[in-house]
Amino acid sequence: MSKQRASNNTSLKYLKREGLEQYIDFEASSQKFQSKRQEMMASVDPTNRIPFPPDPVDLHRLHSAIRMRKVTTILEFGVGYSTLVMADAIEKNRQAYGKYIGTHLRRNNPFEVHAVDADAYFIEKTQLLLPKHLREIVHFHHSEVSVVNVDGRVATYYEQLPNISPDFIYLDGPDQFVASGDVRGISTKHPDRMPMSADILAFEHFLTPGTIIIIDGRTANARYLIANLQRRWVHNHDEKSDIHTLELRESPLGPYNRAQIEFCLGTDWLQDLEQ
Repeated sequence: MSKQRASNNTSLKYLKREGLEQYIDFEASSQKFQSKRQEMMASVDPTNRIPFPPDPVDLHRLHSAIRMRKVTTILEFGVGYSTLVMADAIEKNRQAYGKYIGTHLRRNNPFEVHAVDADAYFIEKTQLLLPKHLREIVHFHHSEVSVVNVDGRVATYYEQLPNISPDFIYLDGPDQFVASGDVRGISTKHPDRMPMSADILAFEHFLTPGTIIIIDGRTANARYLIANLQRRWVHNHDEKSDIHTLELRESPLGPYNRAQIEFCLGTDWLQDLEQ
């Protein structure tokens, strides 16, 4: 058995154990290609309206990270199966830790997923994925995207973002073709361009130590963020899965942030800062 197949099997077993197979058909693929060329160009084809099939390994990674880190508030850029899986994980966090967090930690949007997307069609498709008990957990935000000048560099911004303080950020949107406008003729609307979201830069200074960012693919975007983020982020790139993670490893801002870190991430996390 190949390592990739073994990894898929491990992830499928995890997701089925969590009860997610009743909401996601992991056997079916909604993506049908007529040629190798069509498959190669699918992610950079502005006319492609077929959602990519669920990836068990990616979904396993998200769900287990949220559970392990006792995440309370999620900000997601881009919607899809990930929205459902993250909502399930955070609802299980609420069941396990809600009473303690409500009493001991200062969190004002606990156990919520805020998902931002520029495409109303995909928001509607994702809403239909959600079972009834998860619908109040997920807050969808439809927003236009613009090409902007960020300190002399071309990037994109969502026009409206939710006013929350997430401890978990998942970056998988927007795609490169939805942004309107250009800067000196430059935009992301070209198949050889890449998505280049700058949204996290705008609110980086508000994020609390212990916050984690997961970037799905989008390596050029990840490198752009790493080059421009100004705080102490620890970066890891899983090249096989093409997943980037950035964790904000700074000393706590005060007693409330310290209490959250100690409960959610453990005292070892704080001790590692001093080494």
